[in-house]
Amino acid sequence: MDIENTLVTQAPAAPPVPWGGTPQPTIGLPCGMVLRPWREADAPALVTAYEDPDIRHWNRPEPETRESAAARISRWNRRWEERAAAVWAVSAEPAAPAVGLIGLADFDPEGTSAEFLYWLLPAGRGRGVMPQGVAAVARWGFREAGLHRQRICHSVANPASCAVALKAGFPLEGTMRGALRHADGWHDEHLHARLATDA
Repeated sequence: MDIENTLVTQAPAAPPVPWGGTPQPTIGLPCGMVLRPWREADAPALVTAYEDPDIRHWNRPEPETRESAAARISRWNRRWEERAAAVWAVSAEPAAPAVGLIGLADFDPEGTSAEFLYWLLPAGRGRGVMPQGVAAVARWGFREAGLHRQRICHSVANPASCAVALKAGFPLEGTMRGALRHADGWHDEHLHARLATDA
């Protein structure tokens, strides 16, 4: 066999596109809400998120005080500049308080991949914001950050998160057994993903 002339069916790797040094954009959503950069004044939203039983169970946030939440927001801002994470606050308008979070973390600069994280406080629920927000951040990740692959992982016992992934265009790839420990024990996890080459 002539190996040199054998066709390779792999998709060519796109070069990563750096975004550091540019301001984090505010992104409008069809539902009327916006994704905007986090600011220190949003610290109470992180404290409230830890106190919400659903967010605490499925997202496993660390306990927060106003001071630790402000420090976390400062770290997110630094990680944006370092091209290590891209985390947005969900709010009714740019000047309104944060009611949720959508972001990409666990960046792999070599494999150009990242994983979603998201949660929404009761004040932001019922408007379809989460699938719209995930889809918008995914577009940003492919177009502006040069990502090849983006993934969403969630417990199989969390159908709401599964619905968000599917509505945002992230098909189910499979189930990872005993992949994440929650307060009530080990959970199997669904793995959803999209590639830059997907339609």
